Amino acid sequence: MHVLTLHHVAVNHAGRAIFEDLNWSIGDRDRIGLVGANGVGKSSLLRVIAGKAPPDSGSVIGVGDLTIGYLPQDIILSSDRTILEETMVLPPALAQIEKQLAIIEGQLGDPAVYGDMDRLTRTLEQQEKLVGEWDRLGGAGYASRVKEILRHLGFSADDLSLPTDSLSGGQKKLVALAKLALESPAILLLDEPDNHLDLRAKRLLEGFIRSYDGSVIIVSHDRYLLDEIATEIAELENGKLALYPGNYSAYATERELRRLRQQQLYVAQQKEIARIEAAIQRFELWASMVVDERHIRQARSRRKMLDRMEANGEIIERVREASRMGLSLQGSRGSTKALEIKKLSMGFETETGDIRWLFFDLDLLVQHGERVGLIGPNGAGKSVLFKLILGEIDPLDGEIVIGPSTEVGTYAQEHQTLTEWRDRTPIELVRDARTGSEGDAVAFLTKFLFTYDQTRQPIRHLSGGERSRLQLARLMIENPNLLLLDEPTNNLDIVSSEVLEAALEDFEGAMLVISHDRYFLDRVVDRVIELDQGTITSFPGGYTDYLAAKEGA
Repeated sequence: MHVLTLHHVAVNHAGRAIFEDLNWSIGDRDRIGLVGANGVGKSSLLRVIAGKAPPDSGSVIGVGDLTIGYLPQDIILSSDRTILEETMVLPPALAQIEKQLAIIEGQLGDPAVYGDMDRLTRTLEQQEKLVGEWDRLGGAGYASRVKEILRHLGFSADDLSLPTDSLSGGQKKLVALAKLALESPAILLLDEPDNHLDLRAKRLLEGFIRSYDGSVIIVSHDRYLLDEIATEIAELENGKLALYPGNYSAYATERELRRLRQQQLYVAQQKEIARIEAAIQRFELWASMVVDERHIRQARSRRKMLDRMEANGEIIERVREASRMGLSLQGSRGSTKALEIKKLSMGFETETGDIRWLFFDLDLLVQHGERVGLIGPNGAGKSVLFKLILGEIDPLDGEIVIGPSTEVGTYAQEHQTLTEWRDRTPIELVRDARTGSEGDAVAFLTKFLFTYDQTRQPIRHLSGGERSRLQLARLMIENPNLLLLDEPTNNLDIVSSEVLEAALEDFEGAMLVISHDRYFLDRVVDRVIELDQGTITSFPGGYTDYLAAKEGA
C-alpha cells in the first residue's frame, strides 16, 4: 500500500534544475536508502517530502492524515536542558491537549461552572473526551516511552541527566531521533543519522530502523548500514530517480547490470540510427541528381521515423559515468617495522588531581605492508593515540618508534591538516607541496573534482567533502609509506569512498586507520584492533571477521 506519492516534482536552485519530472511512490513500512553523489539533491528531496520546502512544480500527495518526521543533518537542541528534559518535551498534539486540560481544570474551579449543572456536565464531557484523546496518543505512558526509546538508542539511566550541550554530534542526532520517534510519524526521513556514531551506536540505529512501525527513508553513505536495513535503494543521479529492490549490495550488482545492458542497447541503437541517416543521405542525393518523388518520400519517411523516436523518448542515452577522483597512493619501500608502540600509557589529570587513564602499558606493532583498522567506542582514546604517534602530545609513559625509513602521511577527521592553510587557496597548497606552474596545480586539482573557481577561493570556504578530497590530494603529493587516517570516509560520498578504497588496495606501504565505516574496513584492512577500556585486542581479517569473533566469544 502506498502512503505517499510524488507526481512530476521539480526543484531548481539559482536557475539550475536539481531534479525535474520526478515520480516516486513510497509504501507502508518501506525501508529506502536514498543514495547519490554529494550535491545531487538528496537533502533537497527530503525537505520537499517533509514539507519544509515547496517544489517548483509537481505535487506531493499523502494518504489520509499522513504524518512525517524529518531529521536534518544539522541538529540544534536546547542548551539548558538534560537529555531527559529535552526528550520529555511533549509533541505538538499532546502539548495542545495538555493546554486544553489545564484550561478545563481551571473552569471546574469556577463557581459559575460548578454551580451550573448544564455547564458542569458539558465541561466534564469535554474533559473526558480530551483525556480519552490523551490516552489514545500515548500521553499516559509518555515518560516510560521516552526512557524506553532512549534505552534502545544506547542511552543508559545515568546518561539521562547529561546536559545536551555536552553531547557529541552523533549523540545529539540520537536524541533528536528519539524525539521524532515519540511522535510516531508514518514516515521517518533521516538525513545522514549515522554520521559521527561509533560502531555500537550504528548497530543500535540499525535495530531501531528495522523495528520502526512505519516507513523510513534514509540518506546515508554507510553501505554496511544500507545492507542491513534497506528493502529498496533509490538512486538520485543527473536529476532522475532510479529504484532498485533489495539492499545496497543488490543495488550495486543490479546497477552495474543495468548500465551494461543500457550501453549495449545504446551501441546497437546508434548503429541503427547511423544506418537510417546514411539511407536518408543516399535518398536525398539520388533525389537531387534525378528528380524522383519516390526518393524524396523515402528520405522523408525515414526522417519522420527518427523524429518519432526522439519525440516518444525512445532514444537510449549513453551511460554517463559519475566523475571520480584521480587518486593514486603509491607509497614506497620502508622499514620492516613501520610503527612500534611499547608500554604506552596515557591519561589526563582531573580537577581533583587524579589521573583518568585512557590506556595503560599499550603495545602495538604495525609492519610494512600491513593494513590495520583501529576501532573502539567514542572516548576510548583512538584520536589521542594518533596525536601521540604524531608527537603532538607527550605520553605519560612508554615509547613510540617510527621506522627510520618511514615517511608518515596524515588524514585528520576534522581537517586539522588544513588549519594553517584556511586563508590560502588550494592552488597555493598544491604549489607549496610540489613544483609546477599555477596551471599544473589547477590541472591536478581538477582530477580531485574541484572547479576552477574552487581552486582559487580560500580553503575555509570549502565544504567538508571538498576538504576531504583536498587532504587526499595532499597525501598523493607527499607520497608517504605509512598512512595514519582518522575517519577518512566521513565526508566522502560513496563513489569517492570507492576510489579511496581502490587506491588503498594498491598502496605499497603500511596503514593504520580509525574508522566506523564497516564496509570500508571489510574492504581495505587485514587486521582489526579494538581499543576499549584501556587495552588493545587484535582480530585477523576485516570488520565482519571481527564481529563474528566477538559474537562467538
